[in-house]
Amino acid sequence: MKAIQIFKYNKHNLRTETVELAKPSIQSNEVLVCVKAAGVNPLDNLITRGEVKMVTPYHFPLTMGNELAGVVEAVGEKVEGFTVGDNVYARMPIEHIGAFARWVAVPADALARMPQGLTFTEAAAVPLTALTAYQALELMHVEAGKEIFISGGSGGLGAMAIPLAKAMGLIVYTSGNAASRERVLALGADKYFDYRKENYAVELKGVDYVLDSVGGRELDKQIGLLRTGGHIVSLRGLPNGSFARAFGLPKWKQWLFALVGAGLDRKAKRRGATYSFLFVQSNGAQLQRITALIETTGLRPTIDKVFTLEQANDALQHIATSSSSGKTVLAME
Repeated sequence: MKAIQIFKYNKHNLRTETVELAKPSIQSNEVLVCVKAAGVNPLDNLITRGEVKMVTPYHFPLTMGNELAGVVEAVGEKVEGFTVGDNVYARMPIEHIGAFARWVAVPADALARMPQGLTFTEAAAVPLTALTAYQALELMHVEAGKEIFISGGSGGLGAMAIPLAKAMGLIVYTSGNAASRERVLALGADKYFDYRKENYAVELKGVDYVLDSVGGRELDKQIGLLRTGGHIVSLRGLPNGSFARAFGLPKWKQWLFALVGAGLDRKAKRRGATYSFLFVQSNGAQLQRITALIETTGLRPTIDKVFTLEQANDALQHIATSSSSGKTVLAME
């Protein structure tokens, strides 16, 4: 079967290779999925550059790809709840990625049934961003009626995070480009800030929660939005000690990340707030709840561009160099 692999980390030149591999066999707790489409994410580029190896070191050759949609072809003897022919989707386990392939062995607890009404291409665009949003909101222990600011709401994360936050009863503020204002407001956002013309840091004061997808200099501004008792979860900031402990990293990495993230911890603490870093994990049960939400609301992810499996390098380059309001996907057929 065809698969997309890397053979070493490379910080400067993005390069994956199309290889021929044997069709995978499955363990008793796994499901063999015939992949129909796979989502392409900034995380994939971070992996190729070795920028997440302190969190999860990979062994080479490494088959790339973090999320997929496809059809169940075989089921392990201990698996319950899935049968041959089911349409499924998943965020691959962090330590066991490999969605850029024609067939994948997936642990059953990472899988969920695809939302009815979505194509495979649309479904492949959901798991990573939807689970990121779900796990961030869960980490903040959000309460209905409170306020949240979601940065970069015009991107793929916002398309999932905003409806999820509204479904949990939150008042949602977000930011993004001018062209996406009406589309994002239609997702349920209560107020939208055009990042080129409006300064959310001036207009918003004392919000309860922040979901940061931007990082960098924006992170300090977003910490400054929090009220006493508030909580910010960042996807692009620095890992800290609490993340390392929750992630089950070795003691030396817990010490290192506690040191690395101490500055952000202190900035949040000065406001009487909490800073957390999130690296999204696979979770089939959460994804099944997301399926229910999508089917209830009629939500459909926005697709920016579709490539073939053999065009994986072009797809990765596209997300690295362009700004889009939708998801990039590899279609296998």
